[in-house]
Amino acid sequence: MIRLVAILLCLASFASAAKLSMQEASHAGDSLIPEEIRAFWDSLTIEEKAAQTIMVYLPPADFIVRHKFGGVLIMKNHFKNPEKLKAQLAEANSRLKIPLLTATDQEGGRVNRLSGVSVEWEKLPSAKQMRSMEDDSLFELAARIGKGLDEYGINLNLAPVLDPAKDNRGKITFMEENHRSFGPRETAESKLRAFAKGMKSSGIICTSKHYPGYDSWTNSDHQIAISTTPKDTVIANANFFGKLSDDIPVIMMSSVRYIRYSSKPVVFEPKFVELARESAPNAVLLTDDLWGASLRSWISGKERVQSKGYPTADFRKLIQTVILAGNDMYMITYPAKAVEMIQYMLRLARNTPIYRKRIEEAAARIVRLKYENGILKADSKIENPAN
Repeated sequence: MIRLVAILLCLASFASAAKLSMQEASHAGDSLIPEEIRAFWDSLTIEEKAAQTIMVYLPPADFIVRHKFGGVLIMKNHFKNPEKLKAQLAEANSRLKIPLLTATDQEGGRVNRLSGVSVEWEKLPSAKQMRSMEDDSLFELAARIGKGLDEYGINLNLAPVLDPAKDNRGKITFMEENHRSFGPRETAESKLRAFAKGMKSSGIICTSKHYPGYDSWTNSDHQIAISTTPKDTVIANANFFGKLSDDIPVIMMSSVRYIRYSSKPVVFEPKFVELARESAPNAVLLTDDLWGASLRSWISGKERVQSKGYPTADFRKLIQTVILAGNDMYMITYPAKAVEMIQYMLRLARNTPIYRKRIEEAAARIVRLKYENGILKADSKIENPAN
């Protein structure tokens, strides 16, 4: 009940403070779009814009095209048949008005999607190993891995991990325990830039995760993860993401609850999104999987949730919360729910200016990212009048 009241108060404050007309809301993303693709942007419908904000677990090409998703998540099992994967992505992109962000988690070490392709990729070093490499060698390694990702149709790597190796008490974190951390900020910066620039040289955009610095020892994908880190340390960790955002233009928001900052998971907390915007104003803010048990549990106010039997009211509350928090792209590993998400977003956007504004801004940042990284071309066809 407390959470529901908080959400309703948040909605009321947005409505009263913004005093936003629907006409103003429908142009909220215009200033974020480069002039070269302005006519193309103006041609997009609100449905196309809402769909751009969705990153879904890879479904068949026909399903992707029908629902106009902005991105797809590719897992290790998809790499077991790389030719099929390439053909599936190529078919979808050939039929889409806006090409996809095609994402996978290629960190190295224990998080190595490419290991499913061939023995060539089986023993790629972890972040913990990479942090001891010379910058030039790390750049070359990342460029080689990036070339491999590009060969299979990937353009977005959900890496590197910027999370600290130790929490504020000096205890080893979950990310360090799993060899996924690049270590302390003071020594990690040049390594992270070398990794990102190596990927970029092969056409791969990188993603920093998990904002504002995952310093818990639990896995937030499967259970509630809580951090007691003091505010000043949280902010210092968070600002590191902004410092690297010129080389790493996508930031993944975490599901951890920093209880000295807020009772909400980061991805639901507007204060954290605002903090990210302050230090990285041009970044695309990507959620972690919204179908994750810990996020759905928080929304529902229950300790456990069922895998598929998720009440419609709770799912809609989740959608409202994640949009109003100010995120740009919403990852969800349940394709049918991704469709439901777009449909409900359209309903919100057509009836409430603040939702329309949020969706317009989010879609604009995603379209701009695609254009700036050569995924969307300036001469893309204009097919539909905007509505």
